[in-house]
Amino acid sequence: PYHPEVAGIPCVAAVDQLQAKVDTVTVYVRADLLIKDVAKIIALAPRRVIFNPGTESAEMLAAFNEAGIATEEACTLVLLRTGQF
Repeated sequence: PYHPEVAGIPCVAAVDQLQAKVDTVTVYVRADLLIKDVAKIIALAPRRVIFNPGTESAEMLAAFNEAGIATEEACTLVLLRTGQF
C-alpha cells in the first residue's frame, strides 16, 4: 500500500483496486490480517488461492472452497522452483 510500483511492476493499495483478471492469489500474511479481505478476493474470482506456510486458515479455506475457488497449502517459492506453479 506504500509504493505505486516495485521493480517496475505497478502496485495497488487494496485488493479491490485490481483491474486485471487474477488467476492465482498467493497469501503471505497471517489470517487475522487477511480475513477482512476474503470477500474482496472471492469477488476477483481467481482460479486458486495458495496459502504459504504460516498463513493457513480453516475459515478462509472454507470460504474459498464454498465459492468454488481451489485452495492449496504450499510454499510458492518451492512451487516455482520445481515447475509446479
